[in-house]
Parts: sequence; structure tokens; C-alpha cells
Amino acid sequence: MTRVAGPDGGAADGRDTRSRLLSAAEELFADRGSDAVSLREIGRAAGARNVIAAQYWFTDRDGLVQALLDRHAPEVERHRHRLLDEFGAGPHADAVVGGPGADGAVHELAAALVEPLAAKLDQGAAGAGYLRTVADLLTRPVPSMAPLALDQPGGSIGRWRALLEPVLEPDAVELHRRFLTVRFVAVEMAQRARAGRDDHRLFVSQLVDAAAGLLGSRVSARTRELRAQRRGPSS
Repeated sequence: MTRVAGPDGGAADGRDTRSRLLSAAEELFADRGSDAVSLREIGRAAGARNVIAAQYWFTDRDGLVQALLDRHAPEVERHRHRLLDEFGAGPHADAVVGGPGADGAVHELAAALVEPLAAKLDQGAAGAGYLRTVADLLTRPVPSMAPLALDQPGGSIGRWRALLEPVLEPDAVELHRRFLTVRFVAVEMAQRARAGRDDHRLFVSQLVDAAAGLLGSRVSARTRELRAQRRGPSS
């Protein structure tokens, strides 16, 4: 429901306050991480007259973090869907694990994961705050899946996962290789965003290569053995 007025004034002023709160959160999160900044600090940094402005607009930290993700998601989603469309129309679309074109398919899909996030590296504090927040959420002891939006029909990560499955070993799929790769990429992106570099082309190309290597690496006999032991005897 749209709020008609906020603690800092009328509806228009309130919308501006909400935007300023998100921008302040992006800057603070980029510098210190999303778990180290209080809502009151965000309100002060945004110049809000009311100390509870962030609570008013977002209810709590989770609400603010979700709003920040939602601010960036449409751009990332459009970019990734475009790359996935190109993959689907390309020569590797029907590749299967171990078959012709499988390596190419994995590399293309690795690029579809990396490149939409890499675009945020050129967006200053806003992009850096988003990337740091994504990494923070995915590296919690119990990871938050909020950045992946897997519960939303038609989401790009859900589509990416489905396109990858035929070109990955079944054991790699069951061992959550796709999530491991997403988390690895998110952490590397967040670190890069803090480095203050201007030219990201080599970094991005190498990260695509690394993500493809992680996705496509074979599951070793030792890993299979240990996994079998953990699962126990068949019933």
C-alpha cells in the first residue's frame, strides 16, 4: 500500500525521503557491510528530520534490505534474461554434460551469471552497496536466498539454474555447485567494488572463466565416496 504521508512531510517529500534513505544505506553498506549499520545511522546519513524515518518506510532492517535489492533487481534481471535469450538461440543451447558444446554452454552461462552483476561495478556507491549486500546475505551462516528471488516465477536465476542442469554432472547439481558458484561470484564482486578500480574488463573475463571452471569441474571419486557414506546404505 502506498503511504500518503511520512514523518518528514507530505507524500512527495516522503518519497524523496525514502529514496534518500536507500541511497544512504547503499553508501554505508558499501563501506561497512549491511549488518554493521543501524537504521538510525541510515536516517542520520540521509538527513531525515525524524530519527525513525527508516523504520517508518521499511519497518525493519529486513524491509530496508529487500527494498535495496528491489531497487537494483529490474536492471540485473533484464540484463541476465537477455543473455539467457541469446544462449537459448545460440549453438550451445542443446548441449548436455559430456557432449559436444558442453564446455561452451557452461562458459556462456557463467557469463550470464557474472556480467549483469559486473555492470554494478560502474555505478559508484549505489552499485557497490548492492553488491556488498548481496554478498553479505549469501555468506551468512544460514544464507539468505533473498538476492536470488527463487520464489518469484520467471526469475533469471531460476531460469539460469534450469539451463545449467543438463550440462552439469548430476552429482554436481545435488552438491549445490550452482549455489557455490553464485556465492563465489558475489563475494568476488563485492571485493572488487571496494577496490576502487576503473577498468574491470580483465577482472570480469577472469571471473567468468573461474565461475565456468567451478561449475564444470568434475566431481572426484573421493567426493562421490564421501557423499555416499553420508547418505548411508540404501533402504
